[in-house]
Amino acid sequence: MKESVMLVNTGGQITGTMDKMAVHRTGALHLAFSIFIFNSKGQLLLQQRAFNKYHSGGLWTNTCCSHPKLGENTTAAAHRRLQEEMGMACQLKEVFNFTYRHEFENGLIEHEFDRVFMGYSDEQPVPNPQEVAACRYIDTATLANDIAAQPEIYTPWLRICIGRVLEQYQKERKTLQEL
Repeated sequence: MKESVMLVNTGGQITGTMDKMAVHRTGALHLAFSIFIFNSKGQLLLQQRAFNKYHSGGLWTNTCCSHPKLGENTTAAAHRRLQEEMGMACQLKEVFNFTYRHEFENGLIEHEFDRVFMGYSDEQPVPNPQEVAACRYIDTATLANDIAAQPEIYTPWLRICIGRVLEQYQKERKTLQEL
């Protein structure tokens, strides 16, 4: 059975649907989400994408990312995929969105309106090996330095949005400390 994704305009409003692989062949703008889970030590949970993924296999990326199913609420989709990919659950908060376009060497194109969610958990992930080759918690300063030193081992969308994610994380940490 073919999987479809939701097409969107530049404001993120749904305009239609298209087969997932057709979207990635044509570069049509579509809805996606990315999840960033931090632990109580301030470390970010990264996953290494399974090597058999249709693009970016073996690259390190954020905790979890995907597309909502047709008619599925994006927040509900984020919770569903966090459980399916990483075997974990926690409260998620949408913090911002961004749009990006990237052409891969295999001819596929990611052009996503990406809704970004953050959460906090000390739960140990139980990754789905069909989706995830490995996972690790990493200190945010170490991650920023590593992305600068070896960008080719990280997904394009992580490299694009990590600055805003870390900025948002610092704001939330500061707010919690002031309470």
